[in-house]
Amino acid sequence: MSANRIPLVDLGAQQLEIDEEVSLGLKEVFATTSFIGGAPVGRFESAYAGYLGARHCIGVANGTDALELALRASGVRPGGEVILPANTFIATAEAICRIGAVPVPVDVDPEHLLIDPVCVKMAVSARTEAIVPVHLFGQSAFVELLEPIAARCGAKIVEDAAQAQGATRHGRNAGTLGTAAGTSFYPGKNLGAAGDAGAVITNDEAVASRVRLLSAHGSVQKYRHEAMGMNSRMDTIQAVVLNAKLARLAAWNELRRRAAARYDELLAGIEGLQLPTVAAGNNDVWHLYVVRVENRDAVLASLIEAGIDAGIHYPSPVHLTGALAHLGLRAGSFPVAEDAAGRILSIPLFPHITEDQQQRVAEALESAVRP
Repeated sequence: MSANRIPLVDLGAQQLEIDEEVSLGLKEVFATTSFIGGAPVGRFESAYAGYLGARHCIGVANGTDALELALRASGVRPGGEVILPANTFIATAEAICRIGAVPVPVDVDPEHLLIDPVCVKMAVSARTEAIVPVHLFGQSAFVELLEPIAARCGAKIVEDAAQAQGATRHGRNAGTLGTAAGTSFYPGKNLGAAGDAGAVITNDEAVASRVRLLSAHGSVQKYRHEAMGMNSRMDTIQAVVLNAKLARLAAWNELRRRAAARYDELLAGIEGLQLPTVAAGNNDVWHLYVVRVENRDAVLASLIEAGIDAGIHYPSPVHLTGALAHLGLRAGSFPVAEDAAGRILSIPLFPHITEDQQQRVAEALESAVRP
């Protein structure tokens, strides 16, 4: 990558900050050869649970497994319906389908693009077993509005907290608002590993025990398999990296907030540009800074040409992907999510972004959207 290019995410800057600590931790891992279930895994599970104010954190192999395990341990069965927002990454639906459950997409609210409780209320049925609010772009979904809906139909709330590590809603941490939550530590997340990793968060002892069982081949004792499980364990190397980054997460999230506020100032009043807003009651950790523009693809191409990496999260609502074609949903099913998919654009934002870099992004974006 060119030295003058502005990345969407700068993982190198993070690595420089934690390099010495990680090097020492890795040396210990290789000296002890505790590659699976080593002491750093337990330390991370305890530390992350403490950070969120949760009773249990169970490290697993990746975020998709985490969500599947959270759903299974919460009682979702094959054939059960699970409500999710149309505006999310495919992994949310994938975790549901891997259980044999039925994904039921709903539309999102037009301002924040989070799951719309009114649409959820209309979608529940006697077969609804879970509702999955996705805490998107760094801010929490309106879980308190989903709670009475879930209670009336006997469904569990299982959060997809992959983009909201450190975010709160009315002072409560994302990942602790429902029965359980799945989160991802994919490298680009606010709290990212050096590869794939994830975790299930819960305050429910029975759910935590079930996740531990299912994630280890359905076994709590070697060669005694009580259930058909899966192999999904956090490796010790990833835990070393996560421990180092967790110690810095609060500070890094604050730097993201400052960068987002700077963009708000730099981009204010630009015609043809819709800026993101924070919902009342939310403390956003700005996993992504997502604007909306007309002629999005042309704007994206202009930014790339100017040496600015930008992205689209996400170019297609899940119900219009080939993977969910069997649901029979067509364009027009969820107009808010579909309209957003054609206009959303994620611009560079990361803890170590400089004011000069943001100024360049703002100037290039204004030039690209100018009529």
